[in-house]
Amino acid sequence: MLSTITATVPSRVERLAGSGIERIPKEYIRPEEERRSIGDIFEEEKIAGGPQVPTVDLKGINSEDLEVREKCREELRKAAVDWGVMHLVNHGIPEELTGRVKAAGEGFFGQPIEEKEKYANDQAAGNVQGYGSKLANNASGQLEWEDYFFHCIFPEDKTDLSIWPKTPSDYIDATKEYAKQLRALATKVLAVLSLGLGLEEGRLEKEVGGMEELLLQMKINYYPKCPQPELALGVEAHTDVSALTFILHNMVPGLQLLYGGKWVTAKCVPNSIIMHVGDTVEILSNGKYKSILHRGVVNKEKVRVSWAVFCEPPKDKILLQPLPETVSEAEPPRFPPRTFAQHIKHKLFRQSDQEAADTPKPDNDDDHQSN
Repeated sequence: MLSTITATVPSRVERLAGSGIERIPKEYIRPEEERRSIGDIFEEEKIAGGPQVPTVDLKGINSEDLEVREKCREELRKAAVDWGVMHLVNHGIPEELTGRVKAAGEGFFGQPIEEKEKYANDQAAGNVQGYGSKLANNASGQLEWEDYFFHCIFPEDKTDLSIWPKTPSDYIDATKEYAKQLRALATKVLAVLSLGLGLEEGRLEKEVGGMEELLLQMKINYYPKCPQPELALGVEAHTDVSALTFILHNMVPGLQLLYGGKWVTAKCVPNSIIMHVGDTVEILSNGKYKSILHRGVVNKEKVRVSWAVFCEPPKDKILLQPLPETVSEAEPPRFPPRTFAQHIKHKLFRQSDQEAADTPKPDNDDDHQSN
């Protein structure tokens, strides 16, 4: 009976990591072909040659100097076309605020597991908001070396403050303010990406739900030290389903991107926010902007923490498909029309669109992955 329980309700990875084990359970060991590409993340971050994730300085994004403004916007657009991921610096969110957000998240995870369990989610019942660990429902049927805390942070009328951590005391205030400022940054980025497609600057934001409907969902990823990091992954390879994803981290490397057929390790850039273009914007742009395949690597020396905020369109109100202006005879539509909910189901379960439409879907699916 015990083994059955263990298989369906995984132990927290933090508890497993702190138990003194020297070998990780087989459920966490990646397939051999995947393990060949997993190296020492600290050594890989030092590599200076080869492709590097672009850094985009947003200081001039709304400059009155036309040349400065256009140069900044072109750099952002180019990074979205070439990579679909970038380090944003001078993004306008104060370091003091991002520091408070990090301190609050680390404070929550610094508590005893028994305290965190008071916020445990119930994935079996379709409720993924709260404290959790990945169940084996991913593409490989394996477990990932992470625990997390997940909840909606914007708009305010769609948040449930009753499930937000009460400890540390600054968690709610810091996260609410960060959500507002990040939402404003998303508007700026979407405007530039719209103009880059030859559209009016408000078009992409409107297509993903606007101020009322675009949801910001935060997932704090907690990656404990791993005794055999060469065998495991914190998060397996995936693309984000979101429109945009914004990520803070605690300056411990771990994010890798599949670029040019090889895994490239993202450097740790101080005071930056990592931004991914998600599937939603890739679809709307007919593939002109990329949603890049990425994964999270773990290590045996340092705990890694990241704060991923997914900007997501409403699940069923909007039909996602290439915008007419992005389609031509030379560039026919690369994606069929689907709601966001259908896209998630098609991607996670390889369902046909009719199956996706017929299958009941909980309000909150555990379809959020990031690094």
